[in-house]
Amino acid sequence: MRILLVEDNKQLADWLCRTLRKEHYTVDWLDNGADADFVLRSEAYDLVILDLALPKLDGQEVLRRLRARSNRTPVMVLTANNTISSRVSELDHGADDYVAKPFDVEELEARIRVLLRRSSQVVNPLIRCGSLLYDTNTREFTLSGEPLQLTPRERAVLEVLAMKMGSTVSKAALGQSLFSIDDGISADAIEIYVHRVRKKLEGSDATIVTLRGLGYLLRQVHRGA
Repeated sequence: MRILLVEDNKQLADWLCRTLRKEHYTVDWLDNGADADFVLRSEAYDLVILDLALPKLDGQEVLRRLRARSNRTPVMVLTANNTISSRVSELDHGADDYVAKPFDVEELEARIRVLLRRSSQVVNPLIRCGSLLYDTNTREFTLSGEPLQLTPRERAVLEVLAMKMGSTVSKAALGQSLFSIDDGISADAIEIYVHRVRKKLEGSDATIVTLRGLGYLLRQVHRGA
């Protein structure tokens, strides 16, 4: 899952990037609102973590412009202003959640998981596809009750497909969740990662289906008696 962090405090941003990447999120970091507004016009993210006190363009204006474009990407606001009026104002302007500085990282991570589930219309923290189970809290997969060993990129592929289960995920959308803005997106690399995950699901009743021209779909295979 891909997160855009917009924070001008470099020390805080470095720490948050390391923390989130350790949890297997793909993270892009920008330190000003103008660049964030520009990037959000062309790049797709699963979540935006947005500071309000930003140079060049403040966070509230970034949020206003994002919503004016009918972009529904979840936005978590970070700010040192923890007054009731400030919280109400940001929520009224389209923020999905509000975290005051300083914050506890475990609470931040829990709030991130809630927003990602909500945006994917996932109600149950446990997502099941046959014998494949994904725990959105631990962000781990099990297959037939046993841990499924995946590399970070393989886990990212399967996580996106699990969170969007029942819907087709395009190759472009899958690539944007896998790669940061500096990585570049390789269609060949996406196919390789999908192939590797599909191999690890072989023999089970969960599979990744390729819909040519459309993308990929995680679904249960119903085997005959």
